[in-house]
Amino acid sequence: MTHAVLHRPRPREKSGPISHRHGNLRVGTLRKIYGHLFAAGQPPDTTLYELLELPGSHNLSDLHLAMLQQDYDDGLLERKVKKVICRK
Repeated sequence: MTHAVLHRPRPREKSGPISHRHGNLRVGTLRKIYGHLFAAGQPPDTTLYELLELPGSHNLSDLHLAMLQQDYDDGLLERKVKKVICRK
């Protein structure tokens, strides 16, 4: 019998699941949820994948990363995105 070992990665290490599930989200959409300063300096058509995964792309503040991670962990991110998309 084997026992699974739980590993609780640090928040920046957990960007993988977010970027794979929600990587196609655009910064413009995320700004409607988290405010106009989300990923400041990035064009609105930049994807979340590009922000989190590409080398040299450290354009997301720790505060915004924490809010994004918390919403993802709580299962709220998808609801918030749908709400913003339905407003169009």
